[in-house]
Amino acid sequence: MRKLAFIACFFIFGLNFVNAQKFGYFDSGYVLSKMPEYAKAQGEIDQLSAAWQKEIEEMQGKVDALYRAFQAEQVLLTEEMKNERLEEIKRKENELKDYQKKVFGFGGLFFLKKQELIKPLQDKVFDAVAKVAKTNRLAIVFDKSAELVMIYTDPRHDYTDFVLEELGLGDPNDKIK
Repeated sequence: MRKLAFIACFFIFGLNFVNAQKFGYFDSGYVLSKMPEYAKAQGEIDQLSAAWQKEIEEMQGKVDALYRAFQAEQVLLTEEMKNERLEEIKRKENELKDYQKKVFGFGGLFFLKKQELIKPLQDKVFDAVAKVAKTNRLAIVFDKSAELVMIYTDPRHDYTDFVLEELGLGDPNDKIK
């Protein structure tokens, strides 16, 4: 009997607790697209990325030219000269791989620059989300543009406009399409 009473209390109070949870979602991609600082930072990152990519392509072109020259002269070279040329080509290929890793690898220059420019803006957005969540007494806030798959979303739980307002970027009459 005692077990039954415990289970009944658990369901009664447990269901009330579940009903008390409020949740909402927002679209961080949309919010960031409304921030002029984000567009500027993204433009700078794109420029740096293109410049680094161009350097890598130039290095690759030099390696390819060395290899083509080796192929053309291979018949005329002594065994020692062939080995020297092949080692030179391998050294240049390793330099290229190291540079690619240094720039675009995990923790590379691209990653660090992106973190330096974008992270403060993301922090600003997340602070605004936290304020909106506290103001609206939300227990959970999902990011619609993240990898979380949302099959259906009810617009009444969309807090994107509130986040934009908190950041001073949105017109409360401007609705997401």
